[in-house]
Parts: sequence; structure tokens; C-alpha cells
Amino acid sequence: MTQPTLFVEVHILQSLPPSNANRDDSGTPKQALYGGARRARVSSQAWKRATRTEFAQATEPADRATRTKRIAALLAERLTLPVTEGGAGLEAAQADRLAAALLEPLGITKSSKKEEQSAYLLFFGKRQLDDIVKLMNGRAAELVALSDADLKTEVGKLPVVATLSTGHPAEVALFGRMVADLPALNVDAAVQVAHALSTHAVRTEFDYYTAVDDENTEDHGAGMIGTVEFNSSTLYRYAVLGVHQLRDNLSSAQDTRETATRFVDAFTRSMPTGHQNSFAHRTLPHLVLLTLRTDQPVNLVSAYEEPVVGVTGLATESAVRLADELKSVGATWGSKPVSTLAAYNVEADKLTEVFGPSTAFPTLLDSLGEMVGQWLADGEIAKAGA
Repeated sequence: MTQPTLFVEVHILQSLPPSNANRDDSGTPKQALYGGARRARVSSQAWKRATRTEFAQATEPADRATRTKRIAALLAERLTLPVTEGGAGLEAAQADRLAAALLEPLGITKSSKKEEQSAYLLFFGKRQLDDIVKLMNGRAAELVALSDADLKTEVGKLPVVATLSTGHPAEVALFGRMVADLPALNVDAAVQVAHALSTHAVRTEFDYYTAVDDENTEDHGAGMIGTVEFNSSTLYRYAVLGVHQLRDNLSSAQDTRETATRFVDAFTRSMPTGHQNSFAHRTLPHLVLLTLRTDQPVNLVSAYEEPVVGVTGLATESAVRLADELKSVGATWGSKPVSTLAAYNVEADKLTEVFGPSTAFPTLLDSLGEMVGQWLADGEIAKAGA
């Protein structure tokens, strides 16, 4: 029997003033050719990072995830904590030795000059480290008294890999994890994020700036000069959340519902921070469109294959193009969303016709939570009756 699927798609139109939110290795704002025109681009990696940071702000520190090569050092820190604080009360040297032994089954650690580090960044939940400490059931002091060979044997009996493979925090459940050396640690991502593209052609500009030495009273010239590249853009942003995959990654339907709405909130409000102090480019969208599908995701960037050419602005025409594309895809392919929710502050009759009336964003999130919750509840009922 094929598993039922539910995709929550987030389509966003958002204007950025002069900015360089995501630059390449030469300092130039990232760009891409699309429809034969040069577009502003913000990479999916940059916006996923911004989303994860925004998401974490509303999460208790202990429930957050971290992506680091320093898993051994973090585990050792926990082992040095007093038993009353969830640690093992070990000395630093003992903790380092035990942490290395515990993580050896992962096959991802290597010796460095500074400390034991994983060969690459590992994404995991902070509570999962606490769970590894609990595996020893208060025997940490006994284990560190063993010889290296005996310690390896005893630690090898503990389900360390299984512990890191369950109980994922919401961030790992959303964005997934890949460990090439140990597929058992892999987590299929519930979220896919597209590169944000401008709906129109852009041109890179240069800002020439100077800095004055406040204490130099003799030389009236600049103490430093330089340039920074920037552009302005109205971006089409797209992400899709597989609710079915998120449910598989999390422990409960309630956690799935809450995580789904929190992801949409975080993705909508997030902003990459490149050159933020220079440009203060943090804005909110003109339009947020949610489409719920049970067949397959549909990125509507094709609405802008022919660049928008604005005379009195770009936002309204971009929004109308999006409405036309959604309607056209449905008519051509028979692929229509099972539900549509929208919040927008641009005025056009076409938007109301295709998206329905605009609703306040908090209300939109509440409605999404109800829809996701109902879908999950129907799935649980179907399983019980099978």
C-alpha cells in the first residue's frame, strides 16, 4: 500500500532594497541566468541556514540541534558535569578518553592537533548527547578504569548509533542528515528549498565608501577606501515540506503539526545576513502563498521565465504572474492544490480570484495547523482500521 503524502508548499514574493545578502567568493551578489536574463539569486543553503537560525530562536536551548565537527568535545563536556546535572563527574582527561571510545563505532572521528574532531560536520540534537551519557547507567567511572581494549569491548555493547538515529530534534527532522560513512545515521530531509530568484533582470552596482581616522587631525584624506557590490530585487522564494516525511522523522503527530507551522513561520520571516550592517535589508514579504498538494510538489518559478518589466514597481505584476501560473498549471496538468491559503498586501482582482481573500499571517498559520492536524488524524484513523 502506497503511503499517503501531503506537501505544504510555500511561495513567497519579497522585495529587497540595495543589498548583498548572499555573495560569491569574489564578493559579488550571487546571480543566475534564467529565461535568458541575469537574475539576482540567494542560494538555498543560505536561506536554509537563515531559516534554521530563525526556527531555533523559538526553541529551548536544550532542544536545539547543532552542526559541528566537535561532537567529541561536546560529549566530553557533558561527561565532566556533575551527576546531579546529568553528567558523569569525570576529570577532563577521563572524559576525553571515554568520549572518543563512545564515538568510535560511528567511524567518523579523526585525530587533529587541537582535539578529536569528526571528519565532517555532523548535525545532531543536543539531547541526543545526554541520551548517550544515560546509556552508561552511572557506570562511567567504572568504564574509564578499564584498559583500552576492555573499554572498547564494553563501550561496543552500547547502542550509540541507535541513540543518534532516534529522538531527532525538529531541526534535524526538517533538514535531514547525511553521513556517507554510516548510512544508519542518515535522516531523509522533510524540507526542500529552492534558490531564490528575482522575478526580473538585475544589474550589479557598486558602492564606493570611505572611512575617516577620527584621531588624524593632520591628514584630511580618508583613512580607508573601498567598494562593495550590491543589487535590488523582488525575489520569488519557494520551499516544500513533506508532512508525511516529517511525521516519520518525529515522535508524534502533535510535534509534526507544531513543527510544520513553525517551519512556515521561520522560513517566511528569515533573512540571510550578508552585509546586513551595511544595508539593513531585512524586509517582510509582499505575498505568502501556501498550496497543499497530495500528488507532487510544483515550483511555480516558470511564471518568471519571461522577466517581469516594471514601470511603477515589480511586486504587483509578479503577484499577478504567480496567480496566472498557478491557474495555468492546474488547467494544463490537472494538478490543483487541495487547499490554498494566502496573505498579501498587494492589490489585484486576479489574486482574490485565484488565491482567495488575503488573511492575516498569524491566522494563515492557525489554518495551516488545523489542516495538517486533520490530515495526520485521518491517517491515524486509517492505520487503526487497516
